Amino acid sequence: MTHGTSPLIGLMAASMALTAGTFNAHAACPLELAVYGDAESEAGIDFRPTGESAVVTNTFKMVLDNSVVLDGIVMWTEGVARPHGSLMYKCPTGDVTGDELAACTVWEGVVYSSDDQGKIALLPAEGVDAPKTLIFPDLGPSLQMSAAYGENGFSKVPWDVFALKGCQE
Repeated sequence: MTHGTSPLIGLMAASMALTAGTFNAHAACPLELAVYGDAESEAGIDFRPTGESAVVTNTFKMVLDNSVVLDGIVMWTEGVARPHGSLMYKCPTGDVTGDELAACTVWEGVVYSSDDQGKIALLPAEGVDAPKTLIFPDLGPSLQMSAAYGENGFSKVPWDVFALKGCQE
């Protein structure tokens, strides 16, 4: 045996350093500037600062293939508090009725997050470090049944899980 550490210990140390470096790069990103991606469809999520809204806790855009952009918001529900997310496609602007909003909403549901250890939690509001992973239950099937999918829309259906890719400047 030669002098120095064993190859296994060196490999483990390098792996831990790489993991720590990756975690530290992502840990400094606040959720409102986080960028997420889906490995299966190349769909992406860019969070944006929400501003002074009393109801909306998170704002984001989901970009799909063929330059299809969905507008997303998260509002916490009353009673049993949950981060209720909505994705909208080509909604009218201005004074919009509930029926008009329902007609352009392509996905709704609770948004979950996961950390490096796989612990599942609810999506936090702005002002905290971005979680490693976001989970949008039944996103793919909902989007595939929407007006945004098909001949004049996107063609690659994203999965329900998005991983943290980086941070906007």
